Amino acid sequence: MAEITAGMVKELREKTDAPMMECKKALTEAGGDMARAEEILRVKLGNKASKAAGRVAAEGVVGTYVSDDGKLAAIIEINCETDFVAKNDDFLAFARECARLVATAAPADVAALAALPLGGSTVETTRAELVGRIGENMTLRRFERIEAAGRVASYVHGGAKIGVIVDLVGGDDALARDVAMHIAASKPVSLSRDQVPADLIERERSIAAQKAAESGKPADIVSKMVEGSVQKYLKEVTLLGQPFVKDDKQTVEQLLKSRAASVSRFVLYVVGEGIEKKQVDFAAEVRAAAGQA
Repeated sequence: MAEITAGMVKELREKTDAPMMECKKALTEAGGDMARAEEILRVKLGNKASKAAGRVAAEGVVGTYVSDDGKLAAIIEINCETDFVAKNDDFLAFARECARLVATAAPADVAALAALPLGGSTVETTRAELVGRIGENMTLRRFERIEAAGRVASYVHGGAKIGVIVDLVGGDDALARDVAMHIAASKPVSLSRDQVPADLIERERSIAAQKAAESGKPADIVSKMVEGSVQKYLKEVTLLGQPFVKDDKQTVEQLLKSRAASVSRFVLYVVGEGIEKKQVDFAAEVRAAAGQA
């Protein structure tokens, strides 16, 4: 059986907000598998036991660019090692310039972006110079570019930790910004139900089935409970199905219809999302440096 360490329990608690003992029990039942342990907690404690999607796992910033006419936009995530560097003016300016280059030069991938000219040299040379000057590694992680069907609005929140670009057809600039702010706050997975990845739906269905099975109700009732849970999940994770943050009596879809508008596309970046953050044992490092390890 896999050893369940205090660090593993701490990591699961940070992801789920569940009690320490429940985290340890779940890890033990899962044989140390973190993803399975999180699923077990959700079955036992409900949806509130999962905060993983909103957690930041690495440092850096999200940069955005929108052309003056709103027809062209880009969003980029650039990572660094510490939050201190993420607030550095030169680092922030580099992120903004990279976002502009993504929009205007349309590079195919990160390697192509790195080769583009910037300030008399290239993006990669500029990045390397910043690393040398600031003393921290920096990486160009990901970007997306939008040629608008309507008009693009952008929104950056939390010290550039969350960034959004949204392509709104119809409506006005105020509505576009409201929708972008909603996306940053509510973090939808997709625009509509048919765009939710199948693996996420199946995972939710599996969790709902395990929870419903524990109720002891007849199979036909269990089936309805599972389907109801899946439908609730789809409302929660799709932009059109979510209650609008500034007026939760209407959904975003209802808001858009009332303003004769629609969302063609949106992109949401949360810094560090999906990156496993390195855990550092400072006491062990000090002992090792002193030859006591």
